[in-house]
Amino acid sequence: MANATNPSRILETGFGFWESKVLLTAVELELFTKLEEQSMTGVSLGGILDLHPRGIWDFFDTLVALGFLNRDGTGPTALYSNTEETSLFLDKNKPSYVGGILEMANDRLYGFWNDLGVALKTGKPQNEVKHSQKPMFEMLYEDLPRLEQFMGAMRGLSIGNFQAFAQQFDFSNYESLCDVGGATGLLSSLVAGQHPHMKCTTFDLPVIEPIAKKWITKAGLSERIDVVSGDFFKDALPKSDIITMGNILHDWNLEKKKHLIRQAYEALPENGVFVVIENIIDDDRRTNAFGLMMSLHMLIEFGDAFDFTGANFWEWCQEAGFKRYEIIHLAGPCSAAIAYK
Repeated sequence: MANATNPSRILETGFGFWESKVLLTAVELELFTKLEEQSMTGVSLGGILDLHPRGIWDFFDTLVALGFLNRDGTGPTALYSNTEETSLFLDKNKPSYVGGILEMANDRLYGFWNDLGVALKTGKPQNEVKHSQKPMFEMLYEDLPRLEQFMGAMRGLSIGNFQAFAQQFDFSNYESLCDVGGATGLLSSLVAGQHPHMKCTTFDLPVIEPIAKKWITKAGLSERIDVVSGDFFKDALPKSDIITMGNILHDWNLEKKKHLIRQAYEALPENGVFVVIENIIDDDRRTNAFGLMMSLHMLIEFGDAFDFTGANFWEWCQEAGFKRYEIIHLAGPCSAAIAYK
């Protein structure tokens, strides 16, 4: 229980953006990637990153204090190096890199969240749409570099949860999986890689197809995964024993959520499975702060989109005809909500 006479928790949260911006800037500068080869003095590292001498010691030592850098020694001869965590997750040259989502947080989301108050007052998006009046995804798909950045970001955000799902779910009674809104084909790749009997399909818009094929080829799984193009609001979903949607449902309003659930129901056989991987909010809406903040983020990005509880999901699935439901916790704030036909 927090001490009622101590404001430290209030101040720590209020100044949380300081901590955030230090880490986001380090990722933007590719500090952890540059430091991966060898330990460096502050002067050497500052030189490689093209930093002014005034800030280097404060910047690097803040990263030490926050636990994102190691430092051996003190003063000008001290050597900075990556921690085990930053080496694994923030070196761009490793497949475990999660910095894509942090790059996007720095480039886009940091500024948009400045307008949270406006979003709460108006219910309107506070992103690029505010200035150009085009829907976010339409803008995203018009600009290939931004689209690639978004896909990389989503990959970094999803990999731990998709990996957990591929390990925890029992695939033995099923033969096929279709990942709807499959982006780079990450979920299909993880399932196909770990369950050789599974035939996987990744389904997304035509503009995504070359991006998905590139990633799937890189994983050596082109023979095992089909890339199918279509629009899940206009086209039927490919028939499959399991239909998955990772971070898809929360992008849409209630009417469109229900449409996607019906689409999944129609594409599944009897005893088929519909899996939604999201930051499912706890039914009491008290503990999953990240899930709740993700829902605020959906307000900032889309206006009428929102995240949801397991109970919300099951209510919509029952409406569509599903017979049974369960939640499997994956990693951190994320879970798989699973409905059985």
